[in-house]
Amino acid sequence: MTKTGFSRRSMIALGGAVLATGTTGLLLPARAAGLAPTPSMRGGSNNYRPGAPIVTQIGDGGFWMTGTVRRAGDGAPLPNQRIQIWAHTTEGHERDPQSHGATLTDANGEFRLEMPQIVPAFGQPHGHLAYDSGEFETVFLRPIMASSKDKTLAAHFVLQPL
Repeated sequence: MTKTGFSRRSMIALGGAVLATGTTGLLLPARAAGLAPTPSMRGGSNNYRPGAPIVTQIGDGGFWMTGTVRRAGDGAPLPNQRIQIWAHTTEGHERDPQSHGATLTDANGEFRLEMPQIVPAFGQPHGHLAYDSGEFETVFLRPIMASSKDKTLAAHFVLQPL
């Protein structure tokens, strides 16, 4: 005959599970706490040019700056958001007007902009990106490449509505 019911060991395990997850964890499905907004990075706004034009490519290309733009909280992709991009490249310094351009996110909140190869400035190969359109809080990013030989650099924005 098999025994049914709870043993002392199973009761201790159940009690531990309740303590670890809380009673709400047993009654309700898990919920995301929400996606936190991206803070601006130190040095991100260096050589920023308000109103840089929307372009299909910066210079002769060969390097891809990519990324995503999402809304804080629910993480929804944000289409048609303007992202400005600039960098020190094989064709110019990050302060030069020809080294700046902007692009718009697609329906999935993704962006891509081809530009010249990024080269180290102050010892670090890095790009600059900005969201500055006014619907959300302005964010400046300055991601650093793992290697100056990389052919892509990605940056991701999570924007806080104003």
